[in-house]
Amino acid sequence: MKEFMMIFIGADYGDLGLSPEEIQGRMGKWFAWSQKMEAQGIVRGGNALTADIRRIVGKDRTVSDVNSAEVKEIVGGYYIITAKDFDAVEEIAQDFPDYDLGSTVEIREIMVFDE
Repeated sequence: MKEFMMIFIGADYGDLGLSPEEIQGRMGKWFAWSQKMEAQGIVRGGNALTADIRRIVGKDRTVSDVNSAEVKEIVGGYYIITAKDFDAVEEIAQDFPDYDLGSTVEIREIMVFDE
């Protein structure tokens, strides 16, 4: 089995104008999806991320704070999971709750370095 990161990219719920009730409903879908993966024993970790972004860029290390309104899409969170291959992760990602909001799941295999 390999480890993969599923990275969730989309607009911030607040920027989409979702009501507190709609956000609560979304969170229920997220918890159900997470619990399904936990029951399958494939989740190794993950977290939601805030919409606050600080970037440090270039050789001069220019620092800027960016808010979600300044970018079209943010990385809202990630899961680290174990799976056989990309196809297996793609199948797992079919239940991602925010496709209907135009959000994206990016799948990346985690590189393992031999010591």
